[in-house]
Amino acid sequence: MDLILWRHAEAEDPAPGMSDLERALTGKGVKQARRMGQWLDSQLPDSCRILASPAVRTLQTVEALGRKFKLHTDLAPGADPADVLKAVNWPGNKDSVLVVGHQPTLGMVAALLLAGEDLDWDIRKASAWWFSQREPGDPGSVYLKAVMSADLVK
Repeated sequence: MDLILWRHAEAEDPAPGMSDLERALTGKGVKQARRMGQWLDSQLPDSCRILASPAVRTLQTVEALGRKFKLHTDLAPGADPADVLKAVNWPGNKDSVLVVGHQPTLGMVAALLLAGEDLDWDIRKASAWWFSQREPGDPGSVYLKAVMSADLVK
């Protein structure tokens, strides 16, 4: 299984009275999402399942990919890393899955996959971390296949 964690692009600060789920991307964020979306689209297999948080900023980020996706409430801001892994059926899934979500959850998922510990790792805005397993279903065979940031994609 390949699991790709894509943090949403740069978003606006919350306005008074605005819920966290309503925050939209900035102009810079739209450009970041477009660049990363093009790179991911060129790399992801056609069969890749795509799951996104219901927040506006993640929807705008994933829409830049130009593929069908599913909203998943277990990926909303503040999600538990274990819920994310359950949503993607880790490590039992044989397919590739792309998750578009938030910090600190995505960083904590990355730490669980690589270090096996609850750590607060930082995944930068609009960046993607691509994990793969040498042996399907074996969480001990996980390795980091790629890390890409929007500012490196041209």
